[in-house]
Amino acid sequence: MLRLQNLEKRYRTGDLALKGVDLEVPDGQIMALIGPSGAGKSTLIRCTNRLVEPTGGKVWLNDMELTGLGAGALRRARRSMGMIFQEYALVERLSVMENVLSGRLGYVGFWRSYFRRFPQSDIDEAFRLLGRVGLDHMVDKRADELSGGQRQRVGICRALAQNPELLLVDEPTASLDPKTSRQIMRLICELCKERKLSAIVNIHDVMLAQMFAERIVGLKLGEIVYDGPPDGLTAEVLTEIYGEEDWEATIRKVDDEDGEAEESLAESLHDDHRAVVLDRNLIIGN
Repeated sequence: MLRLQNLEKRYRTGDLALKGVDLEVPDGQIMALIGPSGAGKSTLIRCTNRLVEPTGGKVWLNDMELTGLGAGALRRARRSMGMIFQEYALVERLSVMENVLSGRLGYVGFWRSYFRRFPQSDIDEAFRLLGRVGLDHMVDKRADELSGGQRQRVGICRALAQNPELLLVDEPTASLDPKTSRQIMRLICELCKERKLSAIVNIHDVMLAQMFAERIVGLKLGEIVYDGPPDGLTAEVLTEIYGEEDWEATIRKVDDEDGEAEESLAESLHDDHRAVVLDRNLIIGN
């Protein structure tokens, strides 16, 4: 379980980005973090793994207080927190496989990582992850040859290669078209459920948040103003988070697309099962 206690962040400009946030994310829960630009969503995620240092408060992951760790212990603790970035954060000149294996850098020694000598078990897992997201045929392609959706899938694999307990996902669909955005969100949710992972997904798209998250937390000016189920995002609540708008149209659109999303998820799971059966047959045949 992730637990934030009275988390604060004040920048050097004097701006208070987080104002005493208290939040718990149980094991296996997928939580969407929504709110207008400047609400503190990215800051909250980055304070969680201390890519941004909190000004006050505490962060706990299970029984470990992350805010009290020194540099070495923090590096080890970050193995348990996979990060998926908005701009992918891939090394463009490296191959897909090399980018995925970079998720294991916290587990191998300096010289082994420098010469890219990863254990065979890590390589096998990287192949399995890439197969799971449909990129096993692109292992040798350079990252700069991929589309946006393909890059995000590589980023997902890299995060999962860490074998984390928690996924921190920062705007995974911001640079993607609507169809690819839904595919990426569906994939993240499926993988979290398969691995019983908790996830905090910072996302601007309210409709995607309602379609895929189990719980939604709304931030405004560094404070939580909503914490509840997706169907609790009424027009009044959305107005409180974002301001005046015709939110009824957004809510109706979500309702209309729920059935379509469930049907697409069922088809995806069926295809994944068929791929696993074929893969097992190939292995047995070898």
